[in-house]
Amino acid sequence: MKTNTNPQKIKEVLERKTEEVLPNREGLKRLMQKRKIRLYLGIDPTGARLHLGHTITLRKLQEFADLGHESILVIGTGTVLAGDPSQREKTRSRISTKEIEENMKSWKRQARKILNFSKVKIKYNGEWLLKLRLSEIVDIASHISAVKLFQREMFQERLKRGDTVWMHETLYPLLQGYDSVAMNVDLEIGGTDQVFNMLIGRELQQKMNKKEKFVLTCPMILGIDGRPMSKTSGNCVWIDDPADQMFGKIMSISDGLILSYFELLTNVSPQTIKNYKKNLSSKKGNPMKIKKELARKIVELYHSKKGAEAAEKEFGKVFKEKGLPSRMPRVKIGEKELNILDLLVKTKLASSKSVAKRLVLQGGIKLAGIIKKDWKETVKIKKGLVVQVGKRKFARLA
Repeated sequence: MKTNTNPQKIKEVLERKTEEVLPNREGLKRLMQKRKIRLYLGIDPTGARLHLGHTITLRKLQEFADLGHESILVIGTGTVLAGDPSQREKTRSRISTKEIEENMKSWKRQARKILNFSKVKIKYNGEWLLKLRLSEIVDIASHISAVKLFQREMFQERLKRGDTVWMHETLYPLLQGYDSVAMNVDLEIGGTDQVFNMLIGRELQQKMNKKEKFVLTCPMILGIDGRPMSKTSGNCVWIDDPADQMFGKIMSISDGLILSYFELLTNVSPQTIKNYKKNLSSKKGNPMKIKKELARKIVELYHSKKGAEAAEKEFGKVFKEKGLPSRMPRVKIGEKELNILDLLVKTKLASSKSVAKRLVLQGGIKLAGIIKKDWKETVKIKKGLVVQVGKRKFARLA
């Protein structure tokens, strides 16, 4: 495929849905006008599902591929063994080989909704990281200051609290950074939480391959509760959510997130977003109406136009008419009684007991239409009991 060197097309890729280009945007623009570049996005298979936050960098990778550049999705089969400490208050739990394999299959299936794998290559960094000899690891480490690794803000915050920073966590940036050297790339794409790791890769590329590497960061999206979207927080819109659940989750976001969701998660033109912004700021626009348009656009991307229309109809039934969804997951529970937190986890309405407890304390849980606020409550398991989380998530006991 011939590389597109049109200045306007390059400008759009480097500016829209982009936070920053390091060391500078103009240098990368000139390089892209001169020749085909090699770039990559790395993702560690730490979970089985992708959420809307992941789609921002995935779409950016596809944009470069559409311009004819060599775009690579690197699945971190090597780095995942160390576990990325970025934005983590505690050490990541270790993950088994079986989990890694299952997660990779799931991620590739979901990524096909965004990436065209006839244009985007897949590589696994375990293919080079797991073959490194001790002498090679020592050589890589000799290029980066230990002081720099330990001065990471998140590590310093842990130490102030009296928590531990483990040696394998300090190795993670070196391992991710070596991906740039092994593939000899010109550019790495990632979220703003990955700046430290990506700059370590830039330094290694400069010192080991004597070559410049650019870093492009994409903004991170906030979840449905206004905090950064993450599986740990349980505030995600998953790209494999059923259409009605996806629609309902998006309708639950605050009005303040509407524009950023349009900008980062849809293909709507900048001018249309500008019009939405003007209407919302002047209060001429109806936030509910604009939010419905947002929900339709996003559901269409991962389902279909027909699916989005059906989801909107279902939303009207559940939330306007106060009815129950016509379709909801049915869950069989073997126990006769369960603590409410265990019930929420077993019905998959909460990702963990800590998330479930927070939901109960916030008054976001209903059993048979009755709000429950006691997280210690024992629930009698009855066939047909409807468990509800917030306004959008339901399960019926089978």
